[in-house]
Amino acid sequence: FARLPGFKEYIDRTKAFVWENGYTETLYGRRRIYPAIKANGNRRSTAAEERAAINMPIQGTAADILKQSMIDLDARLAQSDYDAAMILQVHDELVLEVKEDELGAVKALVVETMEAALPDRQPLRVPLRANASFGANWRDMDDIM
Repeated sequence: FARLPGFKEYIDRTKAFVWENGYTETLYGRRRIYPAIKANGNRRSTAAEERAAINMPIQGTAADILKQSMIDLDARLAQSDYDAAMILQVHDELVLEVKEDELGAVKALVVETMEAALPDRQPLRVPLRANASFGANWRDMDDIM
């Protein structure tokens, strides 16, 4: 906790919130309910629910940001003249099929769109950075300059 001084406070605040309210939520407002948090006296399941409650706002917000970036990027690609298509999402990555001569321009569009997909378009306290690479397959990926 010494390296991340706010993290202990976040854990304590989140535990108190979930015990009082029975749910946690992402920065987008998506909620996860924890019905067993108060319902059963089993310390093992209660501890598991607390860990899930601590994790959900972080991972859930990341998932929400990626989903929003996919919606935004799909719209921007549809409005563009680029010969590019989103074909796959894996964890925090989007895979696109792009003509090689459009890589630089599409990269700029993708990075800008992904970095802007924030709740209420408000910046986070930690910068959100996206990067892009290309290749015929995942083994042969190179950075796009």
